[in-house]
Amino acid sequence: MSVIGIDIGGTKVALALFSEGGGILRREVAAVEGREGGEVGALVTERVCALLGAAEAAGDAVRGVGAAVPGIAHAGSGRVWAPNLPGWDDYPLREELEAVVGRGVRVAVDSDRAAYILGETWRGTARGCRNAVFVAVGTGIGAGILVDGRVLRGARDIAGAIGWLALDRPYRAGYDSYGCFEYQASGAGLVRQAKDLLAAGAAYAGPLRDGEVTTARLFSLYGSGDAIATRAIDNAVELWGMAAANLVSLFDPEMVVFGGGVFGPAARFLERIEAEARRWGQPISTPQVRFGVSSLGGDAGLHGAGQLAKPQPLAASR
Repeated sequence: MSVIGIDIGGTKVALALFSEGGGILRREVAAVEGREGGEVGALVTERVCALLGAAEAAGDAVRGVGAAVPGIAHAGSGRVWAPNLPGWDDYPLREELEAVVGRGVRVAVDSDRAAYILGETWRGTARGCRNAVFVAVGTGIGAGILVDGRVLRGARDIAGAIGWLALDRPYRAGYDSYGCFEYQASGAGLVRQAKDLLAAGAAYAGPLRDGEVTTARLFSLYGSGDAIATRAIDNAVELWGMAAANLVSLFDPEMVVFGGGVFGPAARFLERIEAEARRWGQPISTPQVRFGVSSLGGDAGLHGAGQLAKPQPLAASR
């Protein structure tokens, strides 16, 4: 018996056929390539059908399909909002998947945040934890939160939108669209901070003056002592630690896992992030929490989608 996991992103769709124990039997990646609305849905269902056929040819039976989306998945309806996919404002993803897999096959749809923490607690750094938080730092920032073995979703399925954590003052107009934490400490936020510092630092004559400011370049220049890169990244390290402290104080997890595209290069700052979190966090809980970096990397969401597909996943049943 196997399950299918689907990790849907703004540029590509990754799918995998998982064995009972979580091993990947077959993997596929399909580029979105400018598709919108139902075209993306058709791409997803086409590749699911291909995996169903491959499983059948091998004498296997698929018992569940799980899909992770970069946005909000509504638990009751199975409809999703994914801002990086035009036309997915209220998209009936679960309904479309159910139509192609047939009766008797479980279909579950959830946010990528939920999938990240499910993947890490199933096959990754937080394996076996029932209370854990995954802090995803990429272009934006979000968190998957597992409490007593269940993904925390909230009244409107938006729990974990931690990019809006208020970690600084005074309020800045830029926070309207991103939130304080994401504005400063996401991958795009690091670039914003560096550009703000460049605009304010007339005396700076370093290499960033040529106009090329990227997250990768900031991390590359950090080790050379570049003033702008150092200030932007040091600020983010402090905010990552403060955010972790707030999450520990709120949810008392066994583990906090950092992942996403920025971790990556930011993994080298884990000890500093942990030290910062221990300064700010609840004094009984925080010293007992383990801090780590995702061991699944870009596959965390895919593994989490596979876990969603299981008949009795850690996530709340649909």
